[in-house]
Amino acid sequence: MGDELIGYDAIALSELIRKGEISPVELLEITIQRIEKVNTKLNAVIHKMYDQARRTAENWNSEIRAGKANGAIFCGVPFLLKDLIAEYKGAPFHEGSKAVKGYISKLDSELVKRQKTGGLIIVGKTNTPEFGCLPTTEPALHGPTVNPWDPSLTPGGSSGGSAAAVAAGIVPMAHGNDGGGSIRIPASCCGLFGLKPTRGRNPLGPLFGDIGGGIVHEHAVTRTVRDSAALLDVTSGPDLGDPYYAPPKQRSFLEEVGRDVGRLKIGFLTSIPEGWNEETQLHPDCAKAVKDAAQLCESLDHIIEEVVPDQISHPNIPEIFGYVFSCFLGHVIAYWERELGRKIGQDELEPVTWGRYQAGLNRPGADYLVTMEEIQRFSRKIARWYHQNDYDLLLSPTMRIPPTKLGGFESTPEDPLKWLEVTLSFVAFTRIQNMTGQPAMSVPLFWNEDNVPIGVQFSGRFGDEATLFRLAAQLEQARPWADRKPPIHCNNRY
Repeated sequence: MGDELIGYDAIALSELIRKGEISPVELLEITIQRIEKVNTKLNAVIHKMYDQARRTAENWNSEIRAGKANGAIFCGVPFLLKDLIAEYKGAPFHEGSKAVKGYISKLDSELVKRQKTGGLIIVGKTNTPEFGCLPTTEPALHGPTVNPWDPSLTPGGSSGGSAAAVAAGIVPMAHGNDGGGSIRIPASCCGLFGLKPTRGRNPLGPLFGDIGGGIVHEHAVTRTVRDSAALLDVTSGPDLGDPYYAPPKQRSFLEEVGRDVGRLKIGFLTSIPEGWNEETQLHPDCAKAVKDAAQLCESLDHIIEEVVPDQISHPNIPEIFGYVFSCFLGHVIAYWERELGRKIGQDELEPVTWGRYQAGLNRPGADYLVTMEEIQRFSRKIARWYHQNDYDLLLSPTMRIPPTKLGGFESTPEDPLKWLEVTLSFVAFTRIQNMTGQPAMSVPLFWNEDNVPIGVQFSGRFGDEATLFRLAAQLEQARPWADRKPPIHCNNRY
């Protein structure tokens, strides 16, 4: 039955399980076969958790037979967990770093507890760059993950392992987190739907209240919009002791999918505001993608207006985001030194990680707080822009350039800051929503002449995932993408 299930999303698979047409154990074994078939080509799954998954699948079999699984929307559906931030008790947890190799998680993160309660069976963990530092997935520890659409290209990062696995058909959705675009960038590179929720929508406990001053958000990459919405229903909501949380939703996110979206006013960008990046020009493919999306939205009777970039600009975006991110990395190293009970040496970290870590150590706490204050003022400016101009959403490219070749971030003695130049091209549009806390999604509406996906980003008002899900469902119906299969796919013959 494996080949017949390729087009099924997580909700559809769960419905088959409820009807008794397939059992969690049978579905898990199909998923394991998929991993074994294509992972040697992808290098997406770095920790296989087959024994734990089989025990969990047997438990779900028993729950279903006893009629106790009705509250779990994803009962018995296999899932992959990104090996960064979110922990699974008893599983390896390396965060892409040699410094942490051999560590075994001592607890389940609250997010993982909720994923399990929702019925998901975690069958493995996916590759990530060291501590999520780069928007590509090429860690020295585990080696590069390739893009299923073209194995010479990056799948993006830092959730590149998860995105490659979903695009290749191993699972219908996989965990991701996003500190500067790390859900949306790999979704764009791999032709998937990727939503970064509102700040505080998903929990980071019990170990963290927030991370990096609130720039890090948890969720997933999915093939379908409804899976993303249903998963956010499962995982979202405040945890005891959270320092803050997102505004309450009006109804379940899954109910928003297919709900009347109304006539939206959408601003769109075809150039990069001053200060967002040193480069001011979009790659032609990215410009085509956003113009194509604008025309599609207009054909669906939405109001589309090109936005003057200066209205939403800030002269120091690269500097202030880079400042916070280097301080965040300093916190990551300090956390692990406390957890491991020893100092982490330069030889244990990749050169880019070490350099950014050292930069963070040299930044005083007062300067960090001043920077956070500057970010908060900028966030208020963006929020007022939406409300004063009656914009529901802002449309932009997800990335300034298409996915680069693997190795494209590698610096050389002649070009020691190459990694930074390429990173800025990847995060030019995505890091803003990490700073402001707004929800944003990358939607796969466009493939270029080389058959490489080029995502577009819609960002919404703070707390308003509902409008994003409604529009995404409308776009998905108007231009379906879930059945598009890349050259590396578990349904292909090798």
